[in-house]
Amino acid sequence: MALVRLLMLSLIPAWVFGSQPAQGSGLAPGTPHPTSDAASLDTGSLSFPWSRLRLPRYIIPLHYDLRLHPNLTTLSFAGSVQIQIHVKNNTNWVVLHSKGLEISKAMVLDENLAHLSDQVLPVLHNPGHEQAAIFSPRVLMGGQKYFLYIEFGAALAEGFYGFYRSSYKTRAGQTRTLASTHFEPTSARMAFPCFDEPSFKANYSISIRRTPKHIALSNMPVEKTVKLNADLLEDHFAVSVKMSTYLVAFVICDFKSVTATTSSGVQVSIYAAREKWEQTHYALEVAVKMMDFYEKYFNIYYPLPKQDLVAIPDFQSGAMENWGLTTYRETSLLYDPRTSSAQDKLWVTMVIGHELAHQWFGNLVTMQWWNDIWLNEGFARYMEYISVEATYPELRVEDYLLDTCFAALGRDSLNSSRSISSPAESPVQIKEMFDTVSYDKGACVLHMLRHFLKDEVFQSGIVRYLRKYSYSNACNQDLWESLANTCSEEDFTSGKHCYTSNQAAKNMYLFAGEHLNLTAMMNTWTLQKGVPLVTVYREGSRLVLRQERFLKTVLPSDPLWATLQQGYLWQIPLTYKTGTSGTIHRHILGTHTDSVHVGEEVDWVKVNTDMSGYYLVHYEGGGWDDLSKLLRENHTALSYKDRTHLIHDSFQLVTAGKLSLDKALDLMGYLQTETHSVPLLRGLGYLEYFYRMLEKRNEHDLTLKLRKYILHFFRDVINRQTWSDGGAESEHHLRSEVISMACNLGHPPSLEQAKQRFKDWLDSNGTLSLPTDVAEAVYSVGAQDERGWASLFHTYSVSLSETHKSKILSALTHSKDVNKLNSLLDLGLEGHVIRSQELSSLIIMVARNPQGHHLAWNYVKKNWARLVQKFQLGSFCIRNIIIGTTGQFSSPEELAEMQLFFKSIKEEEAELTVTQVALDNVQKNVLWMQRNLGTLRRWLDKHVN
Repeated sequence: MALVRLLMLSLIPAWVFGSQPAQGSGLAPGTPHPTSDAASLDTGSLSFPWSRLRLPRYIIPLHYDLRLHPNLTTLSFAGSVQIQIHVKNNTNWVVLHSKGLEISKAMVLDENLAHLSDQVLPVLHNPGHEQAAIFSPRVLMGGQKYFLYIEFGAALAEGFYGFYRSSYKTRAGQTRTLASTHFEPTSARMAFPCFDEPSFKANYSISIRRTPKHIALSNMPVEKTVKLNADLLEDHFAVSVKMSTYLVAFVICDFKSVTATTSSGVQVSIYAAREKWEQTHYALEVAVKMMDFYEKYFNIYYPLPKQDLVAIPDFQSGAMENWGLTTYRETSLLYDPRTSSAQDKLWVTMVIGHELAHQWFGNLVTMQWWNDIWLNEGFARYMEYISVEATYPELRVEDYLLDTCFAALGRDSLNSSRSISSPAESPVQIKEMFDTVSYDKGACVLHMLRHFLKDEVFQSGIVRYLRKYSYSNACNQDLWESLANTCSEEDFTSGKHCYTSNQAAKNMYLFAGEHLNLTAMMNTWTLQKGVPLVTVYREGSRLVLRQERFLKTVLPSDPLWATLQQGYLWQIPLTYKTGTSGTIHRHILGTHTDSVHVGEEVDWVKVNTDMSGYYLVHYEGGGWDDLSKLLRENHTALSYKDRTHLIHDSFQLVTAGKLSLDKALDLMGYLQTETHSVPLLRGLGYLEYFYRMLEKRNEHDLTLKLRKYILHFFRDVINRQTWSDGGAESEHHLRSEVISMACNLGHPPSLEQAKQRFKDWLDSNGTLSLPTDVAEAVYSVGAQDERGWASLFHTYSVSLSETHKSKILSALTHSKDVNKLNSLLDLGLEGHVIRSQELSSLIIMVARNPQGHHLAWNYVKKNWARLVQKFQLGSFCIRNIIIGTTGQFSSPEELAEMQLFFKSIKEEEAELTVTQVALDNVQKNVLWMQRNLGTLRRWLDKHVN
C-alpha cells in the first residue's frame, strides 16, 4: 500500500462507516478467523492517523500470543500474533510498529474473542515511521480490553537486525542455515507487528514450528512439543515474564549444547555449531559463576528458569542480552585453549559478565526511553569489572578500567560529544546512542559514584533501585533517588523501600565534612556534555583549584572559547594525595574556583587519586616538574594507576595546547625503570600513535628518528619478553603488545625470531600451534611474502576457530601489496569467504596500514550506499568505519576531503552525529601537527644520536 497522507490522531465515529454486529469467534486453536463472506472496507477516504515517531499512549499491550513458522529452505517466515490490549481512550485506531512485514489479515476481537466486525479491517502503513495503523469501524471503548489479531509474513532478513538468516560451513564443506533475532533497539517490528518501545512491557507466549533436525530456542523453556506431521514440529514455550519487545528472541538452528546448573537451580546452557562444541566449556564455567555472583550482589534471584548463551555465526555487535537467551558473536563466547590468547579469554569473560548483568540492569529494570540507555549499558559495562574482579581476580580486569575511562575522555573532550542522557527519537538517533558516551563514560561516572558513596552504600542503593522498579521502567532521577535513600534495613525489607520523592530530594550526603545533594551532583555529570579540567597550583600553604570545560580543538585565545565554556559547571568529588601523607584527602569542587589547605612543607600533590574521578588535572606553576622529579626518583611513591593517569593527562594537555610536548615526553622518561604493564603500555601507545601519524604524512626523517628512539627507549622491555605463553595476565598482554610493536617497527632480533617461527609453522603444514600471545605478530611478519600470505589465507578459509581467524585476518591486512588489500576488502563486502560481520574491522585494519591508508577511505566513499544497506545507518559498524578510516588523517587537505564527502551524502549525514565527531577528531590531529611537529623534531634531535 502506498504511503498515505499523515494526520494527527483523530477519532472517527463508527457510524461513519457503519458498524457490524460482533460475530462468534469460530476459532481454530487460539486463532480467530473472519467470516468467509467478509467484505473489505473502502480505504480511499482513510488517512494515516498518527504523525509522531513515538506511538500514542492510549493503547497498552498486555500479552502477545506469537506463532511463527520460519522456513530455512525458502528463507522466509510466516506468523500470526494475537495481542491483548488495554484501551485507555475511545478510538477507532490501533497504531503499532511494523517494518518490512506483509500484513495479510488484521482483526479486532472483544474480551470474549468475538469479532467486532465481519469485514477485513484496513491496514495503513507509514514506512517512514515504521508504523502500521489498523482501523476498527466499531469504536474501541476506553477502559476495555480487546484482542488484536494479525497475520503476516516476510523474508528472513539479510544483515544483522530483525529476524535474520545466518549460515556456517561444516568441516566437510556443507552449508548449514539457521535463523536468529536481534531486536535492540528498534527491530522487533521486523519480526512481528508490535508496540516496539521499551515502556510497552508485556508477557509473551511464543510457539515456533521447525523440522525435526532443528531445535528452537526462545526466552523461556519449551513446555511442550506438538507433532504436526512427519516433517514439522511445533514448540510451545512457557509464558514469559513481563518484558520489553527488544528483549524477545528466538533461534532456529541445529546446534549442540553443554549444560550446568547454578547454585539456585537455574539451568545454564551454551549452544554452538556442533564442530565448535568443544569451545563452549569455558563459557559455561563463567556463566554459572557469574549468575551465582549477580544473584548475591543484587540480592535478587534470577527470575527465569533457564539462561541460554548462543554463539551466532553472523552477528554485528559483541553480544545481546535477550532475557533468558543471550546471543553472541562467536569470538565473544567460544574459547579454544589451542588458539585463543589470554586477551581472548578475558574478552569472553567480560562479555558474558556484561550480558548477564543486563538480566537485572536492562531486563528486570528497563530505561523509560532510549535517551537513558546508559542506565542499561553504562551499568553493564561497569559490572563487567566488578563481576570479573570478584570471580576471576587472576585476570586483573581492573587494569583495563583506566583504558575505558581514557576512551570516554577522548570522546568527551570534543565539542561534538553529547550528554550521557540525550534526546533521541528516530531509529538512527537511537542507534547512535549505543556509543562511547553511554557505555564508557556511563561506566566511569558510576565508578566515580561508587568511590564517592563507598561500596556498601552504592550496592545497597542499586539493589533498592532494582527492587523498586522490577518489571517496569525507570529514568535517571529514579536511580539518584534510590541511591540517596538511606533507610534502615528493617524498613527496606518491609517492602516499603522507605522511599518518598520528598525525602530523597531533601536527603544530603556528608562528604569531606560537606553536605551534598546527590541528585544535583549527578545531574551535572549526566545532563551536560563534556568533561571538566581541574587546574591546580600552589599558593603558600593552599592548593588553588579552578575548573573549566576541557576542549582539545579550541584554545582560550579562540573567539569561540567563551561561548563553549558558558554554563558548564560540575560538582566534582575531588581526591588528592600529598608527599607528606598517605591519606586520601577529599573535597567537593562545586564552584569555578576554590582552594584547600595542604601545608607549606608538601613537596608534591597528586590530584584524582587512582583516577577514581572523571576529570583531567593540569598542574600549573612547577606542579608538573615536581611530579616528573618524583617519577624519576621514586615512582613507586605513586600507584600504577596514578602513574598511568599522569602520562595520560599530560599528553591530553599537549593536544589541548596547555602543556608543551617536551614536558610530557620528559615525564614519560621514567618508564625505563617501570615494571608495571599498564603505564608501560600507555606510554608506548602514545609514541606508536605519533609514529603512525608521521608515517602516513611521509615525514621520513622524523619517522625514522622516532622509530629509533622507541626501539632504543624500550629495548630492555623488548629484550625481557619471552616468545611463549607463560606468566601472569599482565605479562601476556605486555608480551603481545611489545612483540607486535617491535616487529612492526622492524626490530632485527624480533623480526628474525618471528620469521623462524613462521617458517616452522609453514613447514608443519599448519599443524604446529604457535604461542597464542605472539601468533598474530608472527603471522603479520609471515604475510609479507607471497607464499606466506597465500598459506595464511588458506588457513583462514578452513579454520574452525574464530579467534584464530581474527588473528590471521589482522596479519593479512599487514601486506604491502595494494592489490591484496583491495581483494580483502572486496571479499569482506561480498560476505562469503570473509563474513560481512568482519567488514568494519577489516576496513579499519587496512586503514592502519600505510599502504592502505587512503585505499580504505576511498573504498568507503565508493561503496557507501552498500555499506549503509548492509549495516544500517547509525549502527556502531557504520560509526566505526567512519571514525576508523579517518582517525589518523592529520592534514588540512584530508579534512577538506572529508567535509566534501559528508556534503555529498547530506541526506544521511543530516541524521548522523558521528560525521561531526570524525571531523572534530581530524581537526584535533591537524592542530596537534601544527603545534607540536617542530617541538617533536627538536626533542628527538636532542635525544637520538
